[in-house]
Amino acid sequence: MANSLHVILACIWFCLTSSLSEGQNVYRNVPVPEKAHFAETFDSAPLNRNWVRSKADKVGENNLKYDGEWAVEESYHQVLPGNKGLVMKSAGRHHAISAHLRSVYHFKDKPLCLQYEVYFQKGVDCGGAYIKLLSDYAGLQLDQFSDATPYTIMFGPDKCGTSYKVHFIIRHQNPVTGQYEEKQARQPATDLSGYFNDRKPHLYTLRLYPDNTYEILIDLAIISKGSLLEDMEPPVNPPREVLDPEDTVPDGWDDRQRIPDPKATKPPDWDEDAPELIPDPAAQRPDGWLEEEQPFIPDPEAGQPDDWSDEMDGEWEAALVSNPLCVRAVGCGPWSPPLLHNPAYRGKWKPPMINNPNYQGPWQPRSIPNPGYFKDLHPFRMTPVRAVGLELWSLTSGVLFDNILLCDDLNIAQRWTQDTWGQRQQPGLLQQLFVATVKRPWLWGVYVFSVGLPVILFVSFMWPDKRFGPPDQDYYYKKSDEPQPDGPQDLEGPPSLSDYGVTSRAGPRKREIKRAQKKSDLELKVNMDYR
Repeated sequence: MANSLHVILACIWFCLTSSLSEGQNVYRNVPVPEKAHFAETFDSAPLNRNWVRSKADKVGENNLKYDGEWAVEESYHQVLPGNKGLVMKSAGRHHAISAHLRSVYHFKDKPLCLQYEVYFQKGVDCGGAYIKLLSDYAGLQLDQFSDATPYTIMFGPDKCGTSYKVHFIIRHQNPVTGQYEEKQARQPATDLSGYFNDRKPHLYTLRLYPDNTYEILIDLAIISKGSLLEDMEPPVNPPREVLDPEDTVPDGWDDRQRIPDPKATKPPDWDEDAPELIPDPAAQRPDGWLEEEQPFIPDPEAGQPDDWSDEMDGEWEAALVSNPLCVRAVGCGPWSPPLLHNPAYRGKWKPPMINNPNYQGPWQPRSIPNPGYFKDLHPFRMTPVRAVGLELWSLTSGVLFDNILLCDDLNIAQRWTQDTWGQRQQPGLLQQLFVATVKRPWLWGVYVFSVGLPVILFVSFMWPDKRFGPPDQDYYYKKSDEPQPDGPQDLEGPPSLSDYGVTSRAGPRKREIKRAQKKSDLELKVNMDYR
């Protein structure tokens, strides 16, 4: 039985592994959702015409161009052959590339879902992998895309040194001044280093809702969430009051909390001139100290070089060497006693500090109504988006981007995630079992047998059939032909048909028992008569 189970389990394992390997080795092309504002898998190479490489110069920096190379290719450690991505090929170069949306995204009554995959194939020392949603304005030219191009949202990972971040930045328009201001979400509290250092692809997702709330996810797990009205820095809405920039400190304002005691005087015995250290009066020069000798003397064997010129090189002096007399002596040169702490030293006298009776506290300017105050209760309604762009710099090459999606329907995003990100995920055991039956329907019989057999064995063990019980029980059918005494059950049981004169078809075993009983009674009677 055990060997049979081993064979069955081995067959199941073989089918599972073969089915799984077949499924993982084939990349399924992903259909582009019709209602998505933007969807890109980069499965076609070379890069299609929708993507435009920037020809602009970096603003404020001379001779710096966006000359980093882009390429569409498979990853270094490919799991699904045929699955490609957009790769930054140049280390230490500025890269910029962008593409128009299929339709302009307007922030109205539907959520925004932006997601894409990032793969730091060589790790990352310092560099970003964030994406920008470029604002819809008349002067937008993708071939001039740069760091100065207006954007509505910037989202994605960024790392330099030991700083690991996932940016979520919006450009909010001040309705009073008309100027745009960057507002950045607080960083997640979780440790992000693993997503940058494990050299695995990760899925970054931003969900922004019409009620002004947002969620940031990595690999479908929420790492941060908050509100545009409460969790942005600086806040979307300014304070009602601000400090007056023209206010000045009044004359005579005393902000000293403690002051020297004006009534204190220096004690008469306080000697400010006493030195802190004095020579030890008890010290004496050690015996053998050569006070007339110097520790270093001119080298007696040194001679002036032949090409030495006193006019050009100055007066020649021999190099100093250790005095051989001092090597064997206790010491050489002038002797002075060691210094010790002066018990009379008290330092410069200072009056003690007391609380300032005129203390007025720290001064701050007065508050005035904020001339730039406004109240925007719907910061979700941002500037419409017309394009997506990657404007990046990285010390490490090989950063791969894949499966970019921008839509306003979370169901579309869920299906897209299953079709793209889900292809590379390891399925669970139950899913593997079902997948294996697609090409091998006979496995259903194996599953039923594998599950049913243990159940039958368990039931048989817990509720055994009495016909197969141990031989010391009364229901055991004895196979011995030797006469057996009647058991207690036979003596106390109900009367049989023979007790009422009814002949029963008793088997030979019962007749043998009766004959043996009569024989035993007869022998007992004979023995009694003999005595």
